[in-house]
Amino acid sequence: MGRLVVVENVSLDGVVQAPGRPDEDTRGGFTRGGWASPLLMADPEAARAAMAGQEQTSGMVFGRRTYLDLVGYWLSAPAPNPFADVLARTPKHVASRTLSEPLPHPASALLRGDAVTAVRALVEQAEGQLVVLGSGALVRDLAAAGLVDTYVLTILPVVLGSGTRLFGDTYAELDVTRSVVSPTGIVTASYAVRHPTG
Repeated sequence: MGRLVVVENVSLDGVVQAPGRPDEDTRGGFTRGGWASPLLMADPEAARAAMAGQEQTSGMVFGRRTYLDLVGYWLSAPAPNPFADVLARTPKHVASRTLSEPLPHPASALLRGDAVTAVRALVEQAEGQLVVLGSGALVRDLAAAGLVDTYVLTILPVVLGSGTRLFGDTYAELDVTRSVVSPTGIVTASYAVRHPTG
């Protein structure tokens, strides 16, 4: 059985919307897109800390929007590109009600039916860890279903005041398993979710 690991860039007030580019996701009138990129570009140590342990990744899980935007962006970005090889070769599982196969990027498969049910089956069959990148709405649904095992959060020193937040109203007890503070104060931490027993 695999483990489901959520990897996110998060502001101090919990926002995950559009960390990469100004035009990445303007839903809800969000105008602060690209808030994480300058901070991470100025602090390569923080970026390396966020990627630690990714060699155990057996697959990635995406919602439709993140799959089309993030994977498409990095696969078409000019070299040198630290993410293109990993994104091209790692199996990608996409939760979508509107996409159909064949999907536009290599090593990609559509999760059919209910996303939570499909991801649960995927985790039960997987070895190693399945990583969810971005995909905030999907993450909230998976957390509510008790499927998230670990959060790897890169917490950036900025308060955005608006935007979609990572956590919904699902209660979770967490144990810090790793924490790194970069020279500029960016915190990358891994949190294991305490699943109820019995």
